[in-house]
Amino acid sequence: MSTPNVYKKQCLTMMIGTHNGTFHCDEVVACCLLRQLEEYRSAEIVRTRDQNLLEKCDIIVDVGGTFDASKKRFDHHQRSFSHTRNSLCPEKKWVTKLSSAGLIYHYFGARVIASLIGAHEDDDITGIIHDKIYENFIEEIDAIDNGINQSDGIKRYAIRSTLSSRVGYLNPMWNETNRDEQAGFDKAMELVREELLDRVLYYKDVWWPARELVEEALRNRMEVDSSGEIVCFARGGVPWKEHLFALEAKLGVDTGVKYVLYKDDSGRWRNQCVPLNNYTFENRLSLPEAWRGVRDEELSRVSGIPGCMFVHATGFCGGNSTYEGALAMVRKSLQMQSDKVAETSMQK
Repeated sequence: MSTPNVYKKQCLTMMIGTHNGTFHCDEVVACCLLRQLEEYRSAEIVRTRDQNLLEKCDIIVDVGGTFDASKKRFDHHQRSFSHTRNSLCPEKKWVTKLSSAGLIYHYFGARVIASLIGAHEDDDITGIIHDKIYENFIEEIDAIDNGINQSDGIKRYAIRSTLSSRVGYLNPMWNETNRDEQAGFDKAMELVREELLDRVLYYKDVWWPARELVEEALRNRMEVDSSGEIVCFARGGVPWKEHLFALEAKLGVDTGVKYVLYKDDSGRWRNQCVPLNNYTFENRLSLPEAWRGVRDEELSRVSGIPGCMFVHATGFCGGNSTYEGALAMVRKSLQMQSDKVAETSMQK
């Protein structure tokens, strides 16, 4: 009989079972999520593949060859397993195959979020943050563990700084003979706990309060420009993108916002393009090609607008010393696009 590795912090009663040997981000996250709940807060984490020992555990994640939520068995490695959040709950849109992290999050995540933000499980904010944490934290772990690429085709560059990568680096290396595997698992648990808490509190204390500001700016957009395609914030740093897309749909905004204006820390004004969605660098309407990479007096001359400071080389943002100047830049960009569409239409 193999001897299980055990993660202990204090006097333990409940037991969480997972596999020993090389650990991965999904089971570390699954165990960390469970440890946020009152009934598992002091649980012993039994790391073993011995089925007899696993059967003594109150809950099993990422090992055992069984998925049965009613029996608290949460493995995803069996050939018959193909569940996604959508398949388990059709009202959820995500179709990425679940790992043990996603499984535990699906069944226990709302309670975890409620406990971390000090809310009730059925509060609106709990449900909203529950979904945001899946989309922007857990789904990535599910996909990486299941070998699902972000997109088709050859990647232009590799990303090796994900949470899954950082957890993986805590395993003993192939040429290390005396590194403590259990110490690495313990460190991974703490790494995951801190990052999870940091992400949840960001959504609670920073991201969610911005929604009201974005909605106000969206409702007042006609006061900024009659096109309805420009919104303005009194200050920068507001996490506006996800809220803007959601609120446009909620409020039935037919003409999508193209530009956002805001004052930077120096008191000058910036304009920023609205992307097509939250996962792309492609914009609904970039600033004009002739302005890109041009600065200061030369930019003011090329654009015909005083006070210009810069336009980024990719055309996604620019700056002006005044609000009026920043607004004039995006108004002119809209007009140039309108003229181009009209010219194209006349040529047909």
